[in-house]
Amino acid sequence: MRSTPRINEASRPCGAGTPGKLLRRGCAAVATLALGFGLVAGPAAAQDDEPYNIYLSMSYIGNDWQAEAKSMIEAMAKHPDYEDRVDLNIQVSGPNAQKQIQQINGMVQAGADAIVVYPISPNALNRAVRNACNQDVVVIAYDAEITEPCAYNVTIDQEEAGRVIAEWLAEELGGQGDIAMITGVPGTSVDTKRTEAAKEVFSQHEGIDIVAEAPGMWSQAEARQKLSQIMANRDWDDLDGLWMQVGCYTAAKMQIEDGVADEDVIPCAGEASNGHRVQMLPPGTIEGVDEAYRPIGYRSISYGSPPYSGALALKMAVAVLDGTEVPQRVNLPLPLARTGEMEFCEEGTWEEMANGCNVFDPNLVSPGWFADIYGPWTPEVGFQAALLGEPEDGGHGSFEEEFDAEAATQ
Repeated sequence: MRSTPRINEASRPCGAGTPGKLLRRGCAAVATLALGFGLVAGPAAAQDDEPYNIYLSMSYIGNDWQAEAKSMIEAMAKHPDYEDRVDLNIQVSGPNAQKQIQQINGMVQAGADAIVVYPISPNALNRAVRNACNQDVVVIAYDAEITEPCAYNVTIDQEEAGRVIAEWLAEELGGQGDIAMITGVPGTSVDTKRTEAAKEVFSQHEGIDIVAEAPGMWSQAEARQKLSQIMANRDWDDLDGLWMQVGCYTAAKMQIEDGVADEDVIPCAGEASNGHRVQMLPPGTIEGVDEAYRPIGYRSISYGSPPYSGALALKMAVAVLDGTEVPQRVNLPLPLARTGEMEFCEEGTWEEMANGCNVFDPNLVSPGWFADIYGPWTPEVGFQAALLGEPEDGGHGSFEEEFDAEAATQ
């Protein structure tokens, strides 16, 4: 059974406390709807003839996840429910907080109605975000968080992500062994929370030693480089396990290239890349693409930080601009799958994903492509959105139909 997103009850009502820009556009009559991520209605008729001017502010983009999230945001903006209501502008700052601050300030000056942002830092952007809010600009962060109280956040529980996969690895190793950690993009709330939570777990096991650690930037290529450096003076037998925010696929590939038998590949706790999940399938389940991108019965756990979070943030931004009541924080369920819990998607249809499939045909997607794309809250975007930036054919659902507030607050 799929869980529903948890919410923080803090929300901004239509009317009192509503930004003036929203009132000027016409504050929609807001019904107190029982909606799962918190009183958010679908596209309303409150907008004038001009589309909302919405900016996407991206920071570091050098990995598959960021590219996929961007594609899903673009697909949401192309969906028939939004294509005439949203003018989407995209800017990339790279891993530079000062440049992202300058870009956000420029977006406000250019007349942004809303800014959807992947923040490079949870705190560094606060002054710029506060200035945007003071100018009646809606700011919604996805995946990584912004601590400025006026901002909205759409994310998973990053601490839970780091903790759960660390607990799996500790149990898999019987509380004993030497491990290496490949972390994420330094400075982001995502990396900090995941890594600290994992280290807290490992500290509770005296027999587990972290013998190496390096930032992998959530990139398979970067993970390979860092892992190669770690292994330069080691054999694979010198390590008992790996904790990798991204890179389990690459770690298995490196071992296979070095002649390690499938059954001897060391356990890895890591990402929801399709390559990783294909490797977790029982041998012979499906035909692989090459020696590494194939089922090997990989002892592993795969967690996800859904790339649809940005598309959901865009959807929320339109709802807020329509004058609809939206929670300040949306906590998405954490996608998790262990070896033996993989279900192959034959075609990648919305119906298949809704029924639980979570790994895709290796002939259709690259191994670094992220497979945790399904969210019942974003029926507008699915496989084609994540792959090609195109909306789901016919995908639509009003918020009333998608959510259940009582279940979401449990």
